[in-house]
Amino acid sequence: MLKRKQSSRVEAQPVTDFGPDESLSDNADIFWINKPWVHSSLRVCAIISVISVCMNTPMTFEHYPPLQYVTFTLDTSLMFLYTAEMIAKMHIRGIVKGDSSYVKDRWCVFDGFMVFCLWVSLVLQVFEIADIVDQMSPWGMLRIPRPLIMIRAFRIYFRFELPRTRITNILKRSGEQIWSVSIFLLFFLLLYGILGVQMFGTFTYHCVVNDTKPGNVTWNSLAIPDTHCSPELEEGYQCPPGFKCMDLEDLGLSRQELGYSGFNEIGTSIFTVYEAASQEGWVFLMYRAIDSFPRWRSYFYFITLIFFLAWLVKNVFIAVIIETFAEIRVQFQQMWGSRSSTTSTATTQKMMRSSVFHMFILSVVTVDVIVAASNYYKGENFRRQYDEFYLAEVAFTVLFDLEALLKIWCLGFTGYISSSLHKFELLLVIGTTLHVYPDLYHSQFTYFQVLRVVRLIKISPALEDFVYKIFGPGKKLGSLVVFTASLLIVMSAISLQMFCFVEELDRFTTFPRAFMSMFQILTQEGWVDVMDQTLNAVGHMWAPVVAIYFILYHLFATLILLSLFVAVILDNLELDEDLKKLKQLKQSEANADTKEKLPLRLRIFEKFPNRPQMVKISKLPSDFTVPKIRESFMKQFIDRQQQDTCCLLRSLPSASSSSCDHSKRSAIEDNKYIDQKLRKSVFSIRARNLLEKETAVTKILRACTRQRMLSGSFEGQPAKERSILSVQHHIRQERRSLRHGSNSQRISRGKSLETLTQDHSNTVRYRNAQREDSEIKMIQEKKEQAEMKRKVQEEELRENHPYFDKPLFIVGREHRFRNFCRLVVRARFNASKTDPVTGAVKNTKYHQLYDLLGLVTYLDWVMIVVTICSCISMMFESPFRRVMHAPTLQIAEYVFVIFMSIELNLKIMADGLFFTPTAVIRDFGGVMDIFIYLVSLIFLCWMPQNVPAESGAQLLMVLRCLRPLRIFKLVPQMRKVVRELFSGFKEIFLVSILLLTLMLVFASFGVQLFAGKLAKCNDPNIIRREDCNGIFRINVSVSKNLNLKLRPGEKKPGFWVPRVWANPRNFNFDNVGNAMLALFEVLSLKGWVEVRDVIIHRVGPIHGIYIHVFVFLGCMIGLTLFVGVVIANFNENKGTALLTVDQRRWEDLKSRLKIAQPLHLPPRPDNDGFRAKMYDITQHPFFKRTIALLVLAQSVLLSVKWDVEDPVTVPLATMSVVFTFIFVLEVTMKIIAMSPAGFWQSRRNRYDLLVTSLGVVWVVLHFALLNAYTYMMGACVIVFRFFSICGKHVTLKMLLLTVVVSMYKSFFIIVGMFLLLLCYAFAGVVLFGTVKYGENINRHANFSSAGKAITVLFRIVTGEDWNKIMHDCMVQPPFCTPDEFTYWATDCGNYAGALMYFCSFYVIIAYIMLNLLVAIIVENFSLFYSTEEDQLLSYNDLRHFQIIWNMVDDKREGVIPTFRVKFLLRLLRGRLEVDLDKDKLLFKHMCYEMERLHNGGDVTFHDVLSMLSYRSVDIRKSLQLEELLAREQLEYTIEEEVAKQTIRMWLKKCLKRIRAKQQQSCSIIHSLRESQQQELSRFLNPPSIETTQPSEDMNANSQDNNMQPETSSQQQLLSPTLSDRGGSRQDSGDTGKPQRKFGQWRLPSAPKPISHSVSSVNLRFGGRTTMKSVVCKMNPMTDTASCGSEVKKWWTRQLTVESDESGDDLLDI
Repeated sequence: MLKRKQSSRVEAQPVTDFGPDESLSDNADIFWINKPWVHSSLRVCAIISVISVCMNTPMTFEHYPPLQYVTFTLDTSLMFLYTAEMIAKMHIRGIVKGDSSYVKDRWCVFDGFMVFCLWVSLVLQVFEIADIVDQMSPWGMLRIPRPLIMIRAFRIYFRFELPRTRITNILKRSGEQIWSVSIFLLFFLLLYGILGVQMFGTFTYHCVVNDTKPGNVTWNSLAIPDTHCSPELEEGYQCPPGFKCMDLEDLGLSRQELGYSGFNEIGTSIFTVYEAASQEGWVFLMYRAIDSFPRWRSYFYFITLIFFLAWLVKNVFIAVIIETFAEIRVQFQQMWGSRSSTTSTATTQKMMRSSVFHMFILSVVTVDVIVAASNYYKGENFRRQYDEFYLAEVAFTVLFDLEALLKIWCLGFTGYISSSLHKFELLLVIGTTLHVYPDLYHSQFTYFQVLRVVRLIKISPALEDFVYKIFGPGKKLGSLVVFTASLLIVMSAISLQMFCFVEELDRFTTFPRAFMSMFQILTQEGWVDVMDQTLNAVGHMWAPVVAIYFILYHLFATLILLSLFVAVILDNLELDEDLKKLKQLKQSEANADTKEKLPLRLRIFEKFPNRPQMVKISKLPSDFTVPKIRESFMKQFIDRQQQDTCCLLRSLPSASSSSCDHSKRSAIEDNKYIDQKLRKSVFSIRARNLLEKETAVTKILRACTRQRMLSGSFEGQPAKERSILSVQHHIRQERRSLRHGSNSQRISRGKSLETLTQDHSNTVRYRNAQREDSEIKMIQEKKEQAEMKRKVQEEELRENHPYFDKPLFIVGREHRFRNFCRLVVRARFNASKTDPVTGAVKNTKYHQLYDLLGLVTYLDWVMIVVTICSCISMMFESPFRRVMHAPTLQIAEYVFVIFMSIELNLKIMADGLFFTPTAVIRDFGGVMDIFIYLVSLIFLCWMPQNVPAESGAQLLMVLRCLRPLRIFKLVPQMRKVVRELFSGFKEIFLVSILLLTLMLVFASFGVQLFAGKLAKCNDPNIIRREDCNGIFRINVSVSKNLNLKLRPGEKKPGFWVPRVWANPRNFNFDNVGNAMLALFEVLSLKGWVEVRDVIIHRVGPIHGIYIHVFVFLGCMIGLTLFVGVVIANFNENKGTALLTVDQRRWEDLKSRLKIAQPLHLPPRPDNDGFRAKMYDITQHPFFKRTIALLVLAQSVLLSVKWDVEDPVTVPLATMSVVFTFIFVLEVTMKIIAMSPAGFWQSRRNRYDLLVTSLGVVWVVLHFALLNAYTYMMGACVIVFRFFSICGKHVTLKMLLLTVVVSMYKSFFIIVGMFLLLLCYAFAGVVLFGTVKYGENINRHANFSSAGKAITVLFRIVTGEDWNKIMHDCMVQPPFCTPDEFTYWATDCGNYAGALMYFCSFYVIIAYIMLNLLVAIIVENFSLFYSTEEDQLLSYNDLRHFQIIWNMVDDKREGVIPTFRVKFLLRLLRGRLEVDLDKDKLLFKHMCYEMERLHNGGDVTFHDVLSMLSYRSVDIRKSLQLEELLAREQLEYTIEEEVAKQTIRMWLKKCLKRIRAKQQQSCSIIHSLRESQQQELSRFLNPPSIETTQPSEDMNANSQDNNMQPETSSQQQLLSPTLSDRGGSRQDSGDTGKPQRKFGQWRLPSAPKPISHSVSSVNLRFGGRTTMKSVVCKMNPMTDTASCGSEVKKWWTRQLTVESDESGDDLLDI
């Protein structure tokens, strides 16, 4: 998991001190209280107190009477000691007065309470010794708090040198999260509890003998085994003849005798649901439901319960612990210490450093391990003490002793023991030396011998590094182990004092028994049996309290404590931030290197000589012989001619283009276009030069833009808290400014020494960033070069080797048949999502369906359907209905083979078989396709009629069962799942080696200690083997659920069996192989309780430590290793393992934004009328909470089953009708407040309306019919409404969203798991379809059909007695009947097949696939549960944006016009606010980015939100390599275009001012002229003036001026760029001709002196005459023209582009 940024801060805050304040003030009277040895002694006394209370039980005193007085003496001493300490502290601190008084200190209050409990315990023991109080009385429960004194021994470690506020916030947040997840778990428990009550009810119907009478139900009255039944004939199980289905509750059995599990009422139902969710005993509940109710109901209920509760909801606890652990691991790193180094720093001798010596020692260790593993049980008569294994052990011990002495001699004793590895070797030397002593041989010292195998870890450097990485600092994992052990001891002591006085309960009589029971609950194996036995013993009154106690302990131990181990493992697998960045670069380089090389199957052509394809030109008029020419050269020449012809045709005059390239292609699209042209024609020098030229121009433009942007200063602005958008914008500007040395030098002039130092540090920092940029660009260029080199290699092979890229070396590369096959193979549904004209994204209604159809090609869709149909046909096969003898099943077989033949032929003809770039067999998927096809073809051609067991024909049928795996190859997402599984195979393999090493150590120890000792007579009354003969009567276990007591003279059902001296049925330790199998079953935490009980009963109680240690190591460390490694590999495959903190937050933010949706809440009505008041009422929090409470109250009505015959049902249904009318009123108020259209916009409102409508329909039907179906409908309506609680509570909504998103992301993983399940089910039918019934193979669990096999395998996935099913499938003669000809005629199993079948399935599914679900849940939990300080955009920011969007998007369509984006951005406040006074340029960038997104089209909610998210983060830190390059390219382009627009607008303003001045001048002159002319004509009456005709040029100009509209608003750019090379141009003939058009001047591209002192103006007087007059010089125009000339010169200098088009673009001034 990610490391939080805040965790790495070093802040000067007060440290966190949760420990006691032991530094008291000195006092002359009491000085001993401050002594360190006193504090240590008190901690030791705390442990002694726990030991004393653990021995204080009646059963312990009965076995060891002196212990009663020993505990009394210890408690008395401890009482005086702790009382003296308490009095001294009261004397020094004061009791009440003072700030640090005794009662105000939390630890002093705790110590005082412990002293009080000690006094109470001591007084109670005095009364027990005096026989005043019975030892078996409940008064002993007063000792329950005493074990908590163990906290005193470890509370000194509660002091951490950490920021107190930070740790307090983390603990508070983790507590809130755990509480929220607990509420979420309770929600699902309540949901399934209600469903269980209404779907099932009571399980009280059993099959009993016909003559059973009420009140006389005994063990002999029940069927063997006890069977549930259904009173209805159409559903459930029907009793056999001689039995009848009766309700045992009606027959007089009490609730305690019937058991506490079931669905009688809501409390019992929740208790049963929690038991089932723990995956312990759930399958037997399902079998009981199948026998009592319809089968489909049971399957639906329990399978969904396991999936949601056990696999999804409960795994959220792991996510909580991992997230919390990630918060504090950096601070705890100093306390835990750094990871150990694998190398020794001591100087060794030359021989010690030699690899020969190292390999010799490892070889000797290997031989020793092999010899130890070869030990086996040889029988009782064989003398074991001085056999060859003992002599070999003596030899190896002497050899390793010499090795240790040699190392001590070379290194010295001090240098030797300085290494932890040498300390371990020295411990082994001492232990094994004592072990070879004859009296200690085959004793507990055997551990030292078998631990030598641990030294083999150094044989592999990868395994050694992995071990050091996993176990890291010893304090971290060691502290967790100590905490777990302390918790077990404390909880065992509490349970001991709580239940030691309960009669008929032997699980808590002594401390060892209590410890084993609590440890059993921790491992979840048989924990339900422990709880049920305790509940039956304490009675019906205290049963709920005891059940809550055990459930809380189980919840904490299994969900929180085990999750801590996973968190530690993941923390050790986590990389540092610098290593992550380094690995990202290395990974990119490695990818570039791998892309450069062709696969080996293609490089094989390089071994053959070049033989290019030659052609001969025959139609040439020449007398000379024309040599052959390469076909590729001629083809390229012809293609170029065709391309030039096409370009020539495109260059014809048209309305929209003036060259081959489109005039409106943007800069990015143009670069992509040229890049594609360059890649298609590798040898095109012209295209390459063009690309280099345009790249250089782009760099000049970017540099110009940066310099222009940095010309302003941001200093002198008021110090106001800026938004994150403004902060990131200024960070970008500062970074780009400091990348230029000249700017840095210019900025740093004239500043103080401190400022210069700071600028220097900033410059160094950004120079490092610039160096990083160069590395990134180098990697990108390397990738492009590798891609081009690969294409060049393919082109060379295609040119020089005529058989390259020819399918089967026959079909030509461009053959028509091959092109047809390609067309068929690659045809797929491709719905256009963008408008081809505008480029806007289409909002299609069925886009999800379109995406699904376009997922694979049409051919693959056909094969998916055919494969699914074939799998459905295989599900109808069974040992009794075989495909060889069923013609209807053979049809599907023929269809599958025919269709797959056609598919493979088409693909081979289109892409080739092996030696082509896109061959069919280019990966493992292609090999699997060919293998499945060949197996199916051979089986179809052979179709054997007789298939013997364990024969080749049966193996062929098993391989045929791999057919569903074709879906993995056909669906791309399924292939991704396979890659995720196999990409982490190395780490999983290393974990498997570690677990195998652990198993080998304990297996060798078990063989040497338990070989031959587990065998015993099956008659428990026989001790010696000589007496184990004859027969005896054995009792039969009738039922595990009923608690009937034997009546006087009654015997349990049983039968007579012969006495046999044998090992236990399922395991033994007679050799290493059997011991490894037994320990593998124990490692899965299934069956280990039986192994423990057998070892304790047959070898000795002390040997129970052996199995407990192995289970603890295997469960706490081994299994959590699988979880941690699978999660780490999943993150690595998704690319999140190498992400830094900022990058991970950015990925979380993007995922969170994808899920975010606009608010479907209409705005409040403007007026204060009735609708506005209704709106205020419905949106008030009190109203929402009231509705939620009413929903809960209505759900409580389903606490008992609604039955027609039950009189309680009618009032409950009536109350539900009242609630329904209340909810109708709620919906009506919302519709009035929001209007019907506004109400319909929210999905939650639609759901409420649907449920309310169903409720109204139910009310009508209920009063009209009043039968069982209406009651069922009413219950369903209430359950549907119960789901609405999640939408009303923020925490439940987020957690439910986590589960839903996890389901969505894990869909293909679940499908892959089901396909594996299907393959194993088909194989199980072939292998074990006729196996006889045994202990767990019965009528419910068997492999007789594919459906039942799937049920059994789903049970095995949960680990429910999978090992017992495996042993039932291993049955061999003489316990079964074999058959030599057909496997379906025998009832024997397959030993080797069962071993491989069940072990492989359990490892793949339970250890790997299910842990992928955990990884997905952890990922999504971190996505939704980030804190405000860890988020780049908080939930408040998103909520604020949703509100503003809701105001702007008045139509509630999720899209707005582009021009409204400006209005939206101005409305944003808080961290997303854009201050137009300071960040006007940022505002322009954001608006232009939205405009160019869809070419001015409408933008969606996610478009704007995505833009804001990019602008609110530091892209250099948050974005990965490829995304960073693309984003920077986009921002550079936006900056260039905005800069050009800004300058254009500035020039427009200048032009407006110039035009205004011109118009003002011309109007004054024109008015003067008119006035003068009027005066002259009126007073002087001059003669007629000679008129002249206007010149043609002037007329043309006048016409042009009149017809030319104002196009300034439509002008795109000021100067030519790469994106507008084909834009509109002016006539070249006008260049250099300055013309005045009513005050407008036209400047040439090159600045020239413009004469404008004299102008000719055509004037018409009344339409009669036109006169030519001379106008005076206009002085303002001189300044204006010179200003325009300067602007033109500056702009030309900055944006000079050497192209043919640059000289033709003119500026209108």
